[in-house]
Amino acid sequence: MVETSDQWIRSRTGICERHLANPQGSLSAIAATAAQQALAMADIRASDLDLIVLATSTPDDLFGCASQVQALLGASNAVAFDLTAACSGFVFGLVTASQFIRTGVYRNVLLIGADILSRWVDWSDRSTCVLFGDGAGAVVLQANESDRLLGFEMRSDGTQNSCLRLGYDGQVQEIVKGVTITQGCYKPITMNGKEVYRFAVQKVPEVIDKALFWANMTTDQIDWLVLHQANQRILDAVAGRLNIPTHKVLSNLSHYGNTSAASIPLVLDEAVRQEKIKPGDIIATSGFGAGLSWGCAIFQWGR
Repeated sequence: MVETSDQWIRSRTGICERHLANPQGSLSAIAATAAQQALAMADIRASDLDLIVLATSTPDDLFGCASQVQALLGASNAVAFDLTAACSGFVFGLVTASQFIRTGVYRNVLLIGADILSRWVDWSDRSTCVLFGDGAGAVVLQANESDRLLGFEMRSDGTQNSCLRLGYDGQVQEIVKGVTITQGCYKPITMNGKEVYRFAVQKVPEVIDKALFWANMTTDQIDWLVLHQANQRILDAVAGRLNIPTHKVLSNLSHYGNTSAASIPLVLDEAVRQEKIKPGDIIATSGFGAGLSWGCAIFQWGR
């Protein structure tokens, strides 16, 4: 479709395959599927949920679709809302959901990261069409005697918004004489790959260091580094700057590509089911991307 090759894509990004949502499917449906699997693993019922946070930038409905997921799950006791922070969405959602638990307002929270980016990719743009895929992942957060969110840091820089965006494209329309509006749709994803790479390699190690500072921990105490799965070169560079050995860096980028808010929970799900991540392990996770936004959360995994 574009002037590239499988070898070029693998060597530059680390991506070998991706998954695309069924054209008849929906963001709500894949989010609900991930949620059901997370609830089963946590051994709780949907009716036990107090809150559902859906991190996504590609909802079926611009007004949000967390409530649709709530209906699909039958989680009648839960309030639900969308959170939009692109590739940082899951980390921002993790921090947000944790605050409701810390204040004692809610005890059982479902956090979902889901995106169908194939809807918004320009498949003739080589700089983006080789990167993005579709997916959904979910975790259950529960109140505990000990607070397992050990430290976090979140950042935004809107001056670099143009580096990665999915912008509105409106056309001026006069509805009555002297009164004009804009109506339109959204343009496909555009990205300045060099700038995003430079931003990620510089800012992500800094925000991880800051979160570790708040947690009063060092990199040596991290059992697993789980980064947003954007590009294998970024993952390698960040781990290298932090002096974190490669065997502690979890990655499934080669099988899924960049799935935005879904990438971190997809990695967590696979690693837990493969029994790599065990109760008590310390995880540093960082999301970064459009906004530009980036953040890190240090937490302890538990059942």
